Amino acid sequence: MSDSKYKNPMTDALFEAILTLQDEDECYKFFEDVCTIREIRDIALRLEVARQLRRGVTVAAIAQQLGVSTTTVSRVNRCLHYGAGGYDLVLKDEQ
Repeated sequence: MSDSKYKNPMTDALFEAILTLQDEDECYKFFEDVCTIREIRDIALRLEVARQLRRGVTVAAIAQQLGVSTTTVSRVNRCLHYGAGGYDLVLKDEQ
């Protein structure tokens, strides 16, 4: 069990619901109903930022290529180094 600052019964229920999804198509259906296009895009961009940081791409190059602020890139970089390890869980096979 996680000791996340976000942990509460509603968040637990959200994550339990996500864990019931069986494939990419179900994920698209669920997240399209639950999130705005912008929210999904922002999450996808942060994951791509993390991928590129792992590959050694510079903050400035990532910001320019993806059209995100250097603040966003720096925030993701901080999470990669000092966060809860979530990016590591999903990017472990990309190292």
